[in-house]
Amino acid sequence: MKPHKLLLLALACTWATGAFAQWQWLDKDGRKVFSDRPPPSEVPEKNILKQAHISSRPRPAAPPVGAEANADTPVTAQATPGQGKDKQLEENKAKAEAAEAAKKKAEQERVAKARADNCARARLNKVQLAPGRLVAHTNAKGERSYMDDATREAELRRADDIIAADCQ
Repeated sequence: MKPHKLLLLALACTWATGAFAQWQWLDKDGRKVFSDRPPPSEVPEKNILKQAHISSRPRPAAPPVGAEANADTPVTAQATPGQGKDKQLEENKAKAEAAEAAKKKAEQERVAKARADNCARARLNKVQLAPGRLVAHTNAKGERSYMDDATREAELRRADDIIAADCQ
């Protein structure tokens, strides 16, 4: 291999070592936090899940309450005390709940429409099965036949059951 290719390969390998310098800890709300910087000093040692391998810097001390950050201290975005929630997370959760509610409402409307359709068909079937009328139907062989009284009573009971269940 040519020397410049070896140099580029070595550079690429060492460039990725920064990715190994990751910290992982649990914040006060129990959420996992990933960072390339050590956690604040108020995070107890038992909540630190992973420490950076190449970092030899000590953990920074927590600034006193009410003290302003100076130019040397990195500024990180943190939730205000008591809030502990991410606005984007809350918005996504609200959107998911709204979508779930809309889906549930659409399903309820579909079921109500199907029940209304079943009710209308059962009532029409009951009128058509009224005693004294000859009711013709097609059997399994495709032949036209007429219902006897026992079959008519069974179909009337079936229609009454559907009316009782779906016509409320």
